[in-house]
Amino acid sequence: MKDSFLQFLALTKRAGKLVEGYNKSEEYIKLGKVSLCIISKSISKNSREKFERLCENHKVKLIIDYEKEVLGSILGREEINVISVIDADMSKRLIEIYDNNQNNRG
Repeated sequence: MKDSFLQFLALTKRAGKLVEGYNKSEEYIKLGKVSLCIISKSISKNSREKFERLCENHKVKLIIDYEKEVLGSILGREEINVISVIDADMSKRLIEIYDNNQNNRG
C-alpha cells in the first residue's frame, strides 16, 4: 500500500478511532463525536447528498474519494462506503495527508 492516507487510515482503525458504516457514522455525526467523514466515490447519489448535508450541518470535514473496495480492504472488509473518524488529532493528520497527496497529484 503506497498511499500514505490509506496507511494512516489503517493505523486509525488499529487505534480504535474509526466508526464504520452508514448507520453508525450517521449516529456518531449527530452526536457530535465525528471530526472527519470519508465516503467512497461509489456511494449512491442519495447517500452522498445525505452525508454532504449531515457533515455541513454538524461542521464535519468530508472527504469523498476512493472506491468502496479500497476503503474496505483497509478495514479487512470486502467493501465499505462510509467511515468516520472519532479522534480530532487523527482527523487533523488525515486531512493534512489527504490535502498534501492532492497537491502532489497535480
